[in-house]
Amino acid sequence: MSQRPTVKKDVSFANPAVRAWVYQIAAILAVLAVAGYLMHNTIVNLANRGITSGFGFLERSAGFGIVQHLIDYTEGDTYARVFLVGLTNTLLVSALCIVLASVLGVIIGLARLSDNWLLRNIANIWVETFRNIPPLLQIFFWYFAVLRNLPGPRQALSAFDLSFISNRGLYIPAPLWAAGTLPLLLALALAIGGSIGLARYHRNRQVKTGQFRRSWPWALLMLIGFPLLAQLLFGAGLHWDIPQLRGFNFRGGLVLIPELAALTLALSIYTSAFIAEVIRSGIQSVPLGQHEAARSLGLPHPVTLRQVIIPQAMRVIIPPLTSQYLNIVKNSSLAAAIGYPDMVSLFAGTVLNQTGQAIETIAITMGVYLLISLSISLLMNLYNRKIALVER
Repeated sequence: MSQRPTVKKDVSFANPAVRAWVYQIAAILAVLAVAGYLMHNTIVNLANRGITSGFGFLERSAGFGIVQHLIDYTEGDTYARVFLVGLTNTLLVSALCIVLASVLGVIIGLARLSDNWLLRNIANIWVETFRNIPPLLQIFFWYFAVLRNLPGPRQALSAFDLSFISNRGLYIPAPLWAAGTLPLLLALALAIGGSIGLARYHRNRQVKTGQFRRSWPWALLMLIGFPLLAQLLFGAGLHWDIPQLRGFNFRGGLVLIPELAALTLALSIYTSAFIAEVIRSGIQSVPLGQHEAARSLGLPHPVTLRQVIIPQAMRVIIPPLTSQYLNIVKNSSLAAAIGYPDMVSLFAGTVLNQTGQAIETIAITMGVYLLISLSISLLMNLYNRKIALVER
Protein backbone atom coordinates (compact mmCIF):
# COMPACT_ATOMS: atom_id res chain seq x y z
CA MET A 1 0.00 0.00 0.00
CA SER A 2 1.29 3.43 -0.86
CA GLN A 3 1.63 5.85 1.99
CA ARG A 4 0.22 9.32 1.82
CA PRO A 5 2.88 11.98 1.56
CA THR A 6 3.23 13.97 4.77
CA VAL A 7 2.36 17.63 4.46
CA LYS A 8 4.47 19.97 6.52
CA LYS A 9 2.53 22.72 8.27
CA ASP A 10 3.72 26.22 7.57
CA VAL A 11 4.26 27.85 10.96
CA SER A 12 6.07 30.88 9.63
CA PHE A 13 4.78 34.43 9.88
CA ALA A 14 3.93 34.26 6.16
CA ASN A 15 1.04 31.89 6.97
CA PRO A 16 -2.16 34.00 7.28
CA ALA A 17 -3.52 31.77 10.09
CA VAL A 18 -0.32 32.13 12.11
CA ARG A 19 -0.23 35.86 11.46
CA ALA A 20 -3.85 36.18 12.65
CA TRP A 21 -3.06 34.36 15.92
CA VAL A 22 -0.02 36.57 16.51
CA TYR A 23 -2.05 39.74 15.98
CA GLN A 24 -4.79 38.54 18.36
CA ILE A 25 -2.32 37.58 21.09
CA ALA A 26 -0.55 40.92 20.69
CA ALA A 27 -3.91 42.76 20.98
CA ILE A 28 -4.82 40.87 24.16
CA LEU A 29 -1.41 41.59 25.71
CA ALA A 30 -1.77 45.28 24.82
CA VAL A 31 -5.23 45.48 26.47
CA LEU A 32 -3.92 43.74 29.60
CA ALA A 33 -0.94 46.08 29.73
CA VAL A 34 -3.13 49.19 29.48
CA ALA A 35 -5.53 47.83 32.13
CA GLY A 36 -2.62 47.00 34.45
CA TYR A 37 -1.16 50.48 34.02
CA LEU A 38 -4.48 52.15 34.78
CA MET A 39 -5.03 50.00 37.87
CA HIS A 40 -1.50 50.68 39.16
CA ASN A 41 -1.88 54.40 38.51
CA THR A 42 -5.23 54.47 40.32
CA ILE A 43 -3.86 52.63 43.37
CA VAL A 44 -0.85 54.96 43.59
CA ASN A 45 -3.01 58.10 43.33
CA LEU A 46 -5.41 56.84 46.00
CA ALA A 47 -2.50 56.04 48.32
CA ASN A 48 -0.94 59.49 47.78
CA ARG A 49 -4.23 61.18 48.70
CA GLY A 50 -4.81 58.97 51.72
CA ILE A 51 -8.00 57.46 50.33
CA THR A 52 -8.57 53.91 51.49
CA SER A 53 -9.99 51.39 49.06
CA GLY A 54 -12.08 48.31 49.64
CA PHE A 55 -15.66 47.44 50.52
CA GLY A 56 -15.44 47.76 54.29
CA PHE A 57 -17.51 50.94 54.17
CA LEU A 58 -20.59 48.81 53.46
CA GLU A 59 -20.68 47.83 57.14
CA ARG A 60 -20.75 51.43 58.39
CA SER A 61 -23.97 53.16 59.47
CA ALA A 62 -25.57 55.34 56.81
CA GLY A 63 -27.17 57.93 59.11
CA PHE A 64 -29.78 59.27 56.67
CA GLY A 65 -33.42 58.47 55.94
CA ILE A 66 -35.02 57.27 52.72
CA VAL A 67 -38.52 58.41 51.79
CA GLN A 68 -39.50 55.14 50.09
CA HIS A 69 -38.27 51.65 50.91
CA LEU A 70 -39.85 48.30 50.11
CA ILE A 71 -37.80 46.60 52.83
CA ASP A 72 -37.39 47.65 56.45
CA TYR A 73 -34.94 50.50 56.83
CA THR A 74 -33.89 52.95 59.55
CA GLU A 75 -31.31 55.71 59.63
CA GLY A 76 -28.97 53.53 61.67
CA ASP A 77 -28.78 50.79 59.05
CA THR A 78 -25.62 50.13 57.06
CA TYR A 79 -24.66 51.25 53.59
CA ALA A 80 -25.22 47.66 52.45
CA ARG A 81 -28.85 48.07 53.48
CA VAL A 82 -29.00 51.34 51.55
CA PHE A 83 -27.80 49.47 48.50
CA LEU A 84 -30.58 46.89 48.89
CA VAL A 85 -33.17 49.67 49.27
CA GLY A 86 -31.93 51.39 46.11
CA LEU A 87 -31.86 48.08 44.24
CA THR A 88 -35.46 47.19 45.17
CA ASN A 89 -36.64 50.69 44.23
CA THR A 90 -34.91 50.38 40.85
CA LEU A 91 -36.44 46.96 40.24
CA LEU A 92 -39.87 48.30 41.26
CA VAL A 93 -39.91 51.19 38.81
CA SER A 94 -38.39 49.01 36.06
CA ALA A 95 -41.03 46.31 36.51
CA LEU A 96 -43.89 48.84 36.57
CA CYS A 97 -42.61 50.57 33.43
CA ILE A 98 -42.05 47.29 31.55
CA VAL A 99 -45.63 46.17 32.23
CA LEU A 100 -47.30 49.53 31.49
CA ALA A 101 -45.15 50.25 28.42
CA SER A 102 -45.87 46.79 27.02
CA VAL A 103 -49.65 47.18 27.46
CA LEU A 104 -49.66 50.69 25.98
CA GLY A 105 -47.30 49.67 23.18
CA VAL A 106 -49.48 46.74 22.10
CA ILE A 107 -52.63 48.90 22.12
CA ILE A 108 -51.00 51.77 20.19
CA GLY A 109 -49.28 49.39 17.77
CA LEU A 110 -52.55 47.66 16.91
CA ALA A 111 -54.29 51.04 16.65
CA ARG A 112 -51.74 52.14 14.03
CA LEU A 113 -52.93 49.25 11.84
CA SER A 114 -56.62 49.98 12.39
CA ASP A 115 -58.96 50.72 9.49
CA ASN A 116 -60.54 53.49 11.58
CA TRP A 117 -59.10 56.82 10.37
CA LEU A 118 -59.44 58.61 13.72
CA LEU A 119 -57.98 55.78 15.80
CA ARG A 120 -55.09 55.29 13.39
CA ASN A 121 -54.13 58.97 13.37
CA ILE A 122 -54.40 59.32 17.15
CA ALA A 123 -51.95 56.44 17.42
CA ASN A 124 -49.66 58.09 14.85
CA ILE A 125 -49.68 61.36 16.81
CA TRP A 126 -48.92 59.44 20.04
CA VAL A 127 -45.89 57.73 18.50
CA GLU A 128 -44.48 60.74 16.70
CA THR A 129 -44.94 62.99 19.73
CA PHE A 130 -43.66 60.97 22.65
CA ARG A 131 -40.74 59.22 20.98
CA ASN A 132 -39.28 62.55 19.84
CA ILE A 133 -39.32 64.26 23.26
CA PRO A 134 -36.35 63.39 25.52
CA PRO A 135 -37.39 61.20 28.47
CA LEU A 136 -35.87 63.60 31.00
CA LEU A 137 -38.12 66.43 29.80
CA GLN A 138 -41.13 64.12 30.04
CA ILE A 139 -40.16 63.25 33.62
CA PHE A 140 -39.93 66.96 34.46
CA PHE A 141 -43.32 67.60 32.85
CA TRP A 142 -45.15 64.94 34.88
CA TYR A 143 -43.34 65.82 38.10
CA PHE A 144 -43.29 69.62 38.12
CA ALA A 145 -46.17 70.56 35.81
CA VAL A 146 -48.72 67.88 36.76
CA LEU A 147 -48.12 66.10 40.06
CA ARG A 148 -46.68 69.04 41.99
CA ASN A 149 -49.73 71.15 41.08
CA LEU A 150 -52.20 68.74 42.67
CA PRO A 151 -54.02 69.96 45.81
CA GLY A 152 -52.57 69.43 49.28
CA PRO A 153 -53.53 66.59 51.63
CA ARG A 154 -56.45 68.49 53.20
CA GLN A 155 -57.97 69.13 49.75
CA ALA A 156 -56.95 65.75 48.33
CA LEU A 157 -59.05 64.09 45.67
CA SER A 158 -60.88 61.14 47.20
CA ALA A 159 -62.31 57.92 45.78
CA PHE A 160 -65.03 56.66 48.14
CA ASP A 161 -62.86 57.73 51.11
CA LEU A 162 -60.61 54.73 50.40
CA SER A 163 -57.97 56.20 48.11
CA PHE A 164 -56.60 59.73 48.05
CA ILE A 165 -54.39 61.63 45.64
CA SER A 166 -52.57 64.85 46.47
CA ASN A 167 -49.21 66.50 45.87
CA ARG A 168 -47.82 64.12 48.51
CA GLY A 169 -48.68 61.07 46.40
CA LEU A 170 -51.37 58.45 45.87
CA TYR A 171 -52.57 56.68 49.02
CA ILE A 172 -54.41 53.38 48.64
CA PRO A 173 -55.53 50.67 51.12
CA ALA A 174 -52.77 48.29 52.15
CA PRO A 175 -53.41 44.55 52.56
CA LEU A 176 -52.55 43.08 55.96
CA TRP A 177 -52.11 39.34 56.37
CA ALA A 178 -54.47 37.51 58.72
CA ALA A 179 -54.99 33.97 60.05
CA GLY A 180 -56.61 32.73 56.85
CA THR A 181 -53.78 33.87 54.58
CA LEU A 182 -52.31 30.44 53.86
CA PRO A 183 -55.68 28.83 52.92
CA LEU A 184 -56.43 31.86 50.75
CA LEU A 185 -53.13 31.53 48.87
CA LEU A 186 -53.64 27.79 48.44
CA ALA A 187 -57.15 28.41 47.10
CA LEU A 188 -55.81 30.97 44.61
CA ALA A 189 -53.07 28.57 43.49
CA LEU A 190 -55.63 25.79 43.06
CA ALA A 191 -57.92 28.08 41.06
CA ILE A 192 -55.10 29.24 38.77
CA GLY A 193 -53.86 25.69 38.25
CA GLY A 194 -57.39 24.46 37.55
CA SER A 195 -57.98 27.26 35.04
CA ILE A 196 -54.77 26.49 33.16
CA GLY A 197 -55.56 22.76 33.13
CA LEU A 198 -59.11 23.35 31.93
CA ALA A 199 -57.90 25.64 29.11
CA ARG A 200 -55.40 23.02 27.94
CA TYR A 201 -58.05 20.28 28.09
CA HIS A 202 -60.47 22.30 25.96
CA ARG A 203 -57.68 23.17 23.51
CA ASN A 204 -56.67 19.53 23.07
CA ARG A 205 -60.33 18.54 22.73
CA GLN A 206 -60.82 21.14 20.03
CA VAL A 207 -57.80 19.81 18.12
CA LYS A 208 -59.13 16.22 18.29
CA THR A 209 -62.87 16.78 17.77
CA GLY A 210 -63.15 20.30 16.37
CA GLN A 211 -65.61 21.23 19.14
CA PHE A 212 -64.95 24.62 20.74
CA ARG A 213 -65.76 25.21 24.39
CA ARG A 214 -65.20 28.39 26.34
CA SER A 215 -62.94 28.10 29.38
CA TRP A 216 -63.18 31.60 30.83
CA PRO A 217 -66.62 31.26 32.57
CA TRP A 218 -65.44 28.23 34.56
CA ALA A 219 -62.04 29.83 35.18
CA LEU A 220 -63.69 33.01 36.49
CA LEU A 221 -65.95 30.91 38.71
CA MET A 222 -62.94 29.09 40.20
CA LEU A 223 -60.92 32.29 40.69
CA ILE A 224 -63.80 33.87 42.63
CA GLY A 225 -65.38 30.85 44.26
CA PHE A 226 -62.32 29.05 45.67
CA PRO A 227 -60.97 32.10 47.60
CA LEU A 228 -64.47 32.91 48.91
CA LEU A 229 -64.91 29.33 50.08
CA ALA A 230 -61.52 29.45 51.81
CA GLN A 231 -62.49 32.66 53.60
CA LEU A 232 -65.79 31.17 54.77
CA LEU A 233 -64.12 28.02 56.09
CA PHE A 234 -60.90 29.43 57.59
CA GLY A 235 -61.64 33.11 58.19
CA ALA A 236 -60.52 36.27 56.45
CA GLY A 237 -57.15 36.03 54.75
CA LEU A 238 -56.71 39.78 54.37
CA HIS A 239 -57.47 42.90 56.34
CA TRP A 240 -57.17 46.34 54.81
CA ASP A 241 -55.34 49.30 56.29
CA ILE A 242 -57.27 52.37 55.07
CA PRO A 243 -55.27 55.63 54.79
CA GLN A 244 -56.59 58.43 57.00
CA LEU A 245 -55.79 62.13 57.20
CA ARG A 246 -53.96 62.86 60.44
CA GLY A 247 -52.48 66.30 60.88
CA PHE A 248 -50.88 67.54 57.70
CA ASN A 249 -50.64 64.23 55.86
CA PHE A 250 -52.19 60.80 55.48
CA ARG A 251 -51.21 57.86 57.65
CA GLY A 252 -51.62 54.18 56.86
CA GLY A 253 -52.14 52.37 53.60
CA LEU A 254 -49.73 52.23 50.70
CA VAL A 255 -48.30 55.39 49.16
CA LEU A 256 -47.12 55.97 45.62
CA ILE A 257 -44.85 58.99 45.99
CA PRO A 258 -44.94 61.66 43.24
CA GLU A 259 -41.37 60.87 42.18
CA LEU A 260 -42.25 57.24 41.48
CA ALA A 261 -45.47 58.21 39.71
CA ALA A 262 -43.74 60.78 37.48
CA LEU A 263 -40.92 58.39 36.60
CA THR A 264 -43.32 55.53 35.87
CA LEU A 265 -45.63 57.64 33.70
CA ALA A 266 -42.83 59.30 31.75
CA LEU A 267 -40.79 56.17 30.99
CA SER A 268 -43.89 54.07 30.25
CA ILE A 269 -45.31 56.57 27.78
CA TYR A 270 -41.91 57.27 26.19
CA THR A 271 -41.06 53.59 25.70
CA SER A 272 -44.59 52.68 24.60
CA ALA A 273 -44.07 54.74 21.44
CA PHE A 274 -41.08 52.59 20.48
CA ILE A 275 -42.81 49.33 21.45
CA ALA A 276 -45.80 50.35 19.32
CA GLU A 277 -43.52 50.59 16.30
CA VAL A 278 -42.01 47.21 17.15
CA ILE A 279 -45.48 45.65 17.31
CA ARG A 280 -46.60 47.33 14.08
CA SER A 281 -43.51 46.28 12.12
CA GLY A 282 -43.68 42.75 13.49
CA ILE A 283 -47.28 42.29 12.38
CA GLN A 284 -46.59 43.82 8.97
CA SER A 285 -43.65 41.43 8.51
CA VAL A 286 -46.07 38.48 8.33
CA PRO A 287 -46.79 37.69 4.64
CA LEU A 288 -50.13 38.91 3.35
CA GLY A 289 -50.95 35.36 2.29
CA GLN A 290 -51.30 34.36 5.93
CA HIS A 291 -54.03 36.97 6.38
CA GLU A 292 -55.79 35.82 3.23
CA ALA A 293 -55.56 32.15 4.19
CA ALA A 294 -57.11 32.85 7.60
CA ARG A 295 -59.83 34.96 5.97
CA SER A 296 -60.59 32.18 3.47
CA LEU A 297 -61.13 29.79 6.39
CA GLY A 298 -63.72 32.15 7.82
CA LEU A 299 -61.72 33.00 10.94
CA PRO A 300 -62.80 36.22 12.69
CA HIS A 301 -60.25 39.02 12.72
CA PRO A 302 -59.49 38.75 16.50
CA VAL A 303 -58.93 34.99 16.15
CA THR A 304 -56.74 35.51 13.08
CA LEU A 305 -54.65 38.07 14.92
CA ARG A 306 -54.31 35.96 18.07
CA GLN A 307 -53.84 32.51 16.55
CA VAL A 308 -52.19 33.16 13.17
CA ILE A 309 -50.51 36.55 12.91
CA ILE A 310 -49.12 37.27 16.38
CA PRO A 311 -47.36 33.86 16.80
CA GLN A 312 -45.51 34.43 13.52
CA ALA A 313 -44.78 38.08 14.30
CA MET A 314 -43.25 37.30 17.69
CA ARG A 315 -39.98 36.06 16.14
CA VAL A 316 -39.56 39.55 14.69
CA ILE A 317 -40.90 41.39 17.74
CA ILE A 318 -38.87 39.77 20.54
CA PRO A 319 -35.31 40.99 19.66
CA PRO A 320 -36.14 44.74 19.42
CA LEU A 321 -38.59 44.40 22.32
CA THR A 322 -35.71 43.13 24.46
CA SER A 323 -33.74 46.25 23.62
CA GLN A 324 -36.64 48.43 24.76
CA TYR A 325 -36.86 46.59 28.07
CA LEU A 326 -33.14 47.13 28.58
CA ASN A 327 -33.60 50.83 27.78
CA ILE A 328 -36.27 51.07 30.48
CA VAL A 329 -33.87 49.70 33.10
CA LYS A 330 -31.09 52.05 32.02
CA ASN A 331 -33.38 55.09 31.70
CA SER A 332 -34.61 54.50 35.25
CA SER A 333 -31.31 56.04 36.37
CA LEU A 334 -32.82 59.42 35.36
CA ALA A 335 -34.70 59.17 38.66
CA ALA A 336 -31.84 61.07 40.29
CA ALA A 337 -33.05 64.22 38.50
CA ILE A 338 -36.24 64.39 40.61
CA GLY A 339 -34.96 62.75 43.79
CA TYR A 340 -36.48 59.29 43.49
CA PRO A 341 -34.36 57.02 45.74
CA ASP A 342 -33.17 54.51 43.17
CA MET A 343 -29.80 52.78 43.08
CA VAL A 344 -28.01 55.61 41.25
CA SER A 345 -29.44 58.36 43.45
CA LEU A 346 -28.72 56.55 46.72
CA PHE A 347 -25.59 54.53 46.13
CA ALA A 348 -23.77 56.37 43.35
CA GLY A 349 -24.94 59.70 44.77
CA THR A 350 -25.49 60.04 48.51
CA VAL A 351 -23.27 57.14 49.59
CA LEU A 352 -20.47 58.24 47.27
CA ASN A 353 -20.57 61.79 48.65
CA GLN A 354 -20.52 60.61 52.26
CA THR A 355 -17.82 57.95 51.95
CA GLY A 356 -15.69 59.15 49.07
CA GLN A 357 -15.47 55.54 47.79
CA ALA A 358 -16.06 56.56 44.17
CA ILE A 359 -14.51 53.53 42.51
CA GLU A 360 -16.32 50.99 44.69
CA THR A 361 -19.75 52.62 44.55
CA ILE A 362 -19.62 53.22 40.81
CA ALA A 363 -18.29 49.72 40.16
CA ILE A 364 -21.07 48.12 42.24
CA THR A 365 -23.74 50.22 40.52
CA MET A 366 -22.41 49.43 37.05
CA GLY A 367 -22.11 45.73 37.88
CA VAL A 368 -25.70 45.53 39.14
CA TYR A 369 -27.09 47.28 36.05
CA LEU A 370 -25.07 44.88 33.91
CA LEU A 371 -26.43 41.90 35.84
CA ILE A 372 -30.04 43.11 35.54
CA SER A 373 -29.67 43.71 31.80
CA LEU A 374 -28.06 40.32 31.20
CA SER A 375 -30.83 38.63 33.19
CA ILE A 376 -33.52 40.32 31.10
CA SER A 377 -31.69 39.38 27.90
CA LEU A 378 -31.39 35.76 29.06
CA LEU A 379 -35.09 35.47 29.88
CA MET A 380 -36.15 37.06 26.60
CA ASN A 381 -33.77 34.84 24.62
CA LEU A 382 -35.15 31.74 26.35
CA TYR A 383 -38.68 32.86 25.51
CA ASN A 384 -37.67 33.63 21.94
CA ARG A 385 -36.17 30.15 21.58
CA LYS A 386 -39.32 28.59 23.01
CA ILE A 387 -41.65 30.24 20.53
CA ALA A 388 -39.34 29.82 17.53
CA LEU A 389 -41.06 28.25 14.55
CA VAL A 390 -37.93 26.32 13.56
CA GLU A 391 -35.84 24.34 16.05
CA ARG A 392 -32.17 25.26 16.09
